[in-house]
Amino acid sequence: MSNRHLARTIAMQTLFSWDFNGCKERNLDSLIEQNFKQFAPKFNDHGFVKCVINGVIKNEAEIDGYITKYATEWPLDQITIVDRNVLRIGVYELIFDQNIPSKVAINEAIEIAKAFGGDSSGKFVNGVLGAIYKDVVGTLKKTEKPKTEEPINN
Repeated sequence: MSNRHLARTIAMQTLFSWDFNGCKERNLDSLIEQNFKQFAPKFNDHGFVKCVINGVIKNEAEIDGYITKYATEWPLDQITIVDRNVLRIGVYELIFDQNIPSKVAINEAIEIAKAFGGDSSGKFVNGVLGAIYKDVVGTLKKTEKPKTEEPINN
């Protein structure tokens, strides 16, 4: 298992606990540390996990708006806690984290959903994130001006 995959798994487990307990706590450092001790005591990339969790928490309303818009058949509170938080991480990485390639964000979310969710979780996450990619991320990439290289002056 790669370090980033493990980090996303820890992030999902932390967000799961936070969501399960009513989303009241905004400082999740103690919960993150508890999950590291329990699930990955020798893991040393705490920064990536904290970045993902803080990014999800900071942008929660907008992320949930995307989920609500693109999971049209499922009200947010009826999506399982696992799937909801896998989607939150996936949407965060697709929309807000420019350092994560779109395909990586989608594939990682699908794999985590398959590992921790129900039988149809992978397909559900793929459908929602794929629709967001097609409508939002793909559109942004098409409208961006291509980067041109500066001429080299010798």
